[in-house]
Amino acid sequence: MTQADLTSPTSPTSPTTPLPLLPALGAQAARLIELGVHELAGLSAAELRDFAGAVGAAPAAEDSGAGAGGDVLLAVHPDRVPASALAPLLRREGKPGFVVTDMTDVDRFAPLGTVALPDAPLYLLTGLDRGDRMANWSPDEALPALTAEARTPLLLTEGLHWVLQQPRVLERNHCFMTIGSRLRKANGALDARTPAIWISNGTGRDGRERRDAPKVGWCWAGNRHTWLGFASATDRRAGTP
Repeated sequence: MTQADLTSPTSPTSPTTPLPLLPALGAQAARLIELGVHELAGLSAAELRDFAGAVGAAPAAEDSGAGAGGDVLLAVHPDRVPASALAPLLRREGKPGFVVTDMTDVDRFAPLGTVALPDAPLYLLTGLDRGDRMANWSPDEALPALTAEARTPLLLTEGLHWVLQQPRVLERNHCFMTIGSRLRKANGALDARTPAIWISNGTGRDGRERRDAPKVGWCWAGNRHTWLGFASATDRRAGTP
């Protein structure tokens, strides 16, 4: 790929149907409790339920539709529950999610310096978008475009929470990258890999038994993929559990 190839990204036609809505925050809390995520995070089930109840009843949440569901996501801070613990909890076609074998350092992918995380074990993301319109863009192209739109790229853990709560957001030919998470090398430079969540074809090291399973993998920051958008949100905010 030449530099000229990277100057004018074009996107394939995006689906016209809207993304499936998220459940209400209370139902999201119940889902995390069912999966044992609260225990991984060192929280009680009551703390998780109380958080969802408090933020779902707040005026800001009512304005955004959080109480009734929509595009508001309940997330656990990545310091509490890393990507490697969340990925196996995903399910598609009855098959568990997994991390590709050559990404043993998945939990070292940390938030970019431009991504501000609430200083709390639980927080909300609002205005979720899968970024289908940016399919066939590279991460290097997508990040400044999202920044210019005042949108924040999702972390890998946030993308996993999204799929945990709404599995239908992950579709064949319409999967997404989570470029808010990057790995820094010892010299401070960014590793060229960018994490993504898509659906395995059961080829190569994935193994035939994993065909159709949710998959955490990576792509080069300068490469384009027609089937990967760039997941983002409008905001992150904390609440009081």
